[in-house]
Amino acid sequence: MAMLPVPYVMQSCGLSIEAFESGKSGKMVPSSFINLDSKQKAVYGHLREPLKRISYDRHMLRATASSDVSAVKTSEVVVATYRFWMEVDGYVKVLVIKKSNNRYGLYVEVESSQLCEGQGELIMVWGLFRADSTSLMGLNSQQSSADSKCSTTETPFVKDSVELDFEESLAPFYVSFLLKSNLRSLTIKSHRNTNFIVPVGFSSGRPSPLGISFLHDGSINFAIFSRNAESVVLCLYADTVSEKPALEINLDPYVNRSGDIWHALIHCSEPFVSYGYRCRSATGDKEHHVLLDPYAKVIEDFGLNLPQKCLGKLCKEPAFDWGGEFPLGLPMEKMIIYRLNVTQFTGDKSSKLPSDVAGSFSGVSEKLHHFKSLGVNTILLQPVFSFDEQKGPYYPWQFFSIASLYGPSGDPTTVAKSMKEMVKTLHANGIEVLLEVVFTHTSEFSALREIDNSSYYSIKGGDDLKSRNALNCNHPVVQQLILESLRYWVIEFHIDGFCFVNASSLATGSQGELLSRPPLVEAIAFDPLLSKVKLVADSWDLQNDEAEEIMFPHWKRWAEMNAMFCVDVRNFVRGQGLISELATRLCGSGDLFLGGRGPSFSFNYVTKNSGLTLVDLVSFSSVELESQSSWNCGEEGPTNKTVVLETRLKQIRNFLFILFVSLGVPVLNMGDECGQSSGGSPAYADRTLLDWKALRSGFGIQVSQFISFLSSLKIRRSDLLQNKSFLKKDNIEWHGADQSPPKWDDPSCKFVAVTLKGDPVIISGSPNMHGDLFVAFNSGDHSEKVSLPPLADGATWVCLVDTSLAYPGFFSMDGLPIEDGSETYEMKSHSCTLFEARGCSE
Repeated sequence: MAMLPVPYVMQSCGLSIEAFESGKSGKMVPSSFINLDSKQKAVYGHLREPLKRISYDRHMLRATASSDVSAVKTSEVVVATYRFWMEVDGYVKVLVIKKSNNRYGLYVEVESSQLCEGQGELIMVWGLFRADSTSLMGLNSQQSSADSKCSTTETPFVKDSVELDFEESLAPFYVSFLLKSNLRSLTIKSHRNTNFIVPVGFSSGRPSPLGISFLHDGSINFAIFSRNAESVVLCLYADTVSEKPALEINLDPYVNRSGDIWHALIHCSEPFVSYGYRCRSATGDKEHHVLLDPYAKVIEDFGLNLPQKCLGKLCKEPAFDWGGEFPLGLPMEKMIIYRLNVTQFTGDKSSKLPSDVAGSFSGVSEKLHHFKSLGVNTILLQPVFSFDEQKGPYYPWQFFSIASLYGPSGDPTTVAKSMKEMVKTLHANGIEVLLEVVFTHTSEFSALREIDNSSYYSIKGGDDLKSRNALNCNHPVVQQLILESLRYWVIEFHIDGFCFVNASSLATGSQGELLSRPPLVEAIAFDPLLSKVKLVADSWDLQNDEAEEIMFPHWKRWAEMNAMFCVDVRNFVRGQGLISELATRLCGSGDLFLGGRGPSFSFNYVTKNSGLTLVDLVSFSSVELESQSSWNCGEEGPTNKTVVLETRLKQIRNFLFILFVSLGVPVLNMGDECGQSSGGSPAYADRTLLDWKALRSGFGIQVSQFISFLSSLKIRRSDLLQNKSFLKKDNIEWHGADQSPPKWDDPSCKFVAVTLKGDPVIISGSPNMHGDLFVAFNSGDHSEKVSLPPLADGATWVCLVDTSLAYPGFFSMDGLPIEDGSETYEMKSHSCTLFEARGCSE
């Protein structure tokens, strides 16, 4: 006899698995009786007699009537109760029993007035299966389905009931059965004309939380979303070498599905090590791969011949001792950021770290002194999620797990621990940790496509790679996935904030249309947990290598990577663009961050992890690099010409100087401090490992020291350079070279200067003044004689920076006083200067 497929067979009909609610007294009481028609009430009216309640997956369920109690011994536990309507009048009642001798029992009882009227002996025809109802199991743990020549067993009813007994080691499995009457050759099935199907060793489980969760009794709950799958198969592996699962359980759509979430609770004690799912579509005309759970926290590459390669590990995340560590909570205006790639930062042998530390989170911790020497107090990590290693970290295929290459051994729990140790070490030294995250697209290897393509991905009408892999971020299910991922990294890894790459796509709908109030962006902004960390929108589209600028909806909580700062500063430094555009960026980009935010929401940069590096920005400017706004200073690529090399060095100093004296948060990029080059290539794939020997070169030493100086200056003069709010009109005055008004709209003008005036501060009961700052910028190819603003008696201008001077004299915290009576200062071409007003006693 052929058994019917599970999806069409198993349903708890009429009276099965009824939830109870907790009453005020603390006892469990039934929430309601089932709605029955008059005929059903006549048959089942006696069930409203006193009931015995049992526990099932933490829900209280209505049990059998008192007459059933004799079937269960006091040492046995009823783990589930099912009732099925029959196609004839009546129902079948089934108890799944956990016995004390490591066995399962099944108690089946029939209640039917029609079958009691001379139908003859009643027989139960049954068999066991797991994933395929046509492939039956043997009746002991050693017997395979291939050995089971007799596909079914016939067991007669005794006094309207049947009791079956199974080894616990067989579980989990399904019992599939139907009834026969030998008198009239009558075959009795469910009211849907299908076999009766009962799970043993597992149960319905819960739809929440998604992923896996471990119960106190050792059982494991599995839950996965899929709206469009016709069936879902839970695949369990017993070891790390087998390509095929040791056990596959076809989840029943009537018992193991709530809405669009498939779920199961596994009770068996067999030591499975990993899991995945097969999601079968309606067509069923292609191979169904074993897929990684999108919510898996611990994953591992088992080396299997699978498209995804990785499976979720069936283990709890080990506890981590944070040792009293607490969030630093740095104000955004105080942040000085260093962006790095974990592998590239210490992966080179020049880092002189052991092989198991180099290129890992532990390697970042080992280079703590480098961050301190530069004066940075925040590091921004490039994406650390599991990713397509052929394309790089900006192509993730999972959002809860860490890429194994960032750890010492590749073991997922060890990698996670090393990341937590890194965060703990950095926090203890006053350094926050931000993560770059990519939630707008996935790699081709993501399991989301086969789990539910139409829910997870946008439908934009295009068939190119970008369109196919674009996530539908504002779909409720994708939104939930992203929110839970972000919360996980904050809670479990104490991450201080996130930079969202390709953020403009977070504000679009499924058809690519721009949303005025994108649900995901708003949900993050007002989330009780996430709204308290740093949120940075980066509109850089890595697939097109350009920033897609939009008016990003911010709700006064979102900061932004300021691409316009990068463009305008590059244009000014190479001698193009209006001086008014530079002035706007120096003052905190009020054109972008007015309306409730301020300059601290502007994350300023001149280079980033794609595009030209800082040294390449002043060394290459071919036609192919037109979008980079670069200038080679007179000769393309490497050169030995002194004039060209001196100009390039000045330009590098100018970029760093403008970055730090501008209002906003400066973002440095790994390698710029030591002249890291990609040979003029803007491609991210051409970035190389950081050369630590270059840091000890003459160039590396002077640039690193200059960055350290600028960091200290920004902190010391935080009254003018680290403002949370825009400067008031009285605090700022613009000049031309001769103190005349600047020529804002003259494209030929290459010079602008500004006096930043400090507010009076009360010290020891008497007013005192922070010294004014005078800053001048000359991007022209000729010198400018600059008139310095007059000062009060007893004060003098001290030159702190002149980027045209030779090292080490081009910067000094003590400064070089201007000669008595001198009212002018000669600025060389392509240079910047900074003066501070000081009294005679200073």
